[in-house]
Amino acid sequence: MKRPTSTETAVQRVVAGGIDRPKPVARLRAKVKPTRGYAHVVHVLLSAIFPLVLYMLVRIELTPAAVAVVLLSKWRMIAVRPRFWPAIFRANAVDLLVSVSTVLFMYQATATWLQLFWVGLLVLWQVWLKPLRSTLGVSVQALTGQLYGLMALYITWPSAPLAILVIGTGGIAYMSARHFLTGFDEPYAPLYANVWAFFAASLAWISGHWLLYYGSLAQPVLFLTVLGFSLGGLYYLQEHDRLSAYLRRQIVVIMIAIVLVVLLVSDWGSKIV
Repeated sequence: MKRPTSTETAVQRVVAGGIDRPKPVARLRAKVKPTRGYAHVVHVLLSAIFPLVLYMLVRIELTPAAVAVVLLSKWRMIAVRPRFWPAIFRANAVDLLVSVSTVLFMYQATATWLQLFWVGLLVLWQVWLKPLRSTLGVSVQALTGQLYGLMALYITWPSAPLAILVIGTGGIAYMSARHFLTGFDEPYAPLYANVWAFFAASLAWISGHWLLYYGSLAQPVLFLTVLGFSLGGLYYLQEHDRLSAYLRRQIVVIMIAIVLVVLLVSDWGSKIV
């Protein structure tokens, strides 16, 4: 039997809740995020308080400080050797998308109740959805991260150069797809994630010339959310042997119908940028 090299041994993965992580990260995670006892209760309380801290910083007009707190909360990302950083960043990208996007949503909100609404959703993310390690939980995390990230991008920078919107959309789609596929034993995960990112970036480039908004929801966000949830649902059901031909047709027809309705009812006049 061939013995693994020292490099292969160092980069061996352990499955921590459906997400591939290097062993040093898994050991560090066990220390920082206890799963039982009083330490676990304290950890849950701190996770619930975290959104309130961000809310207070936004209220006193220190939004950049709130974003900095989110980034500093991820100090574990650089607590291991640099060669592990790309894998660690991918594992934490969706959480960063949700947390930073929530800060931007609170900043953009025009009413206190709306800010508190986003705080409440972030508390649910921190104490319930984020800790989930099931395949379904990881899938919902990925789709939530994509929705939050895209909404924040198009709400905060609606007049950004088209290149920024294209790159940002592709990057968000890639990170969300990689997170989604870590919940499955998918050997072509990088390829599928790149294909989805390319499609999302292309859609952003096309839509950017006629950038329409439905309230606060940009058209590319709507399209990618409908397509992402539909294709993600099909993939999930297929992997769990629960996708019948009838159910596949239903999902595909509903997905196409929504896209066609949006295209037909949109006001395309005088929207060219």
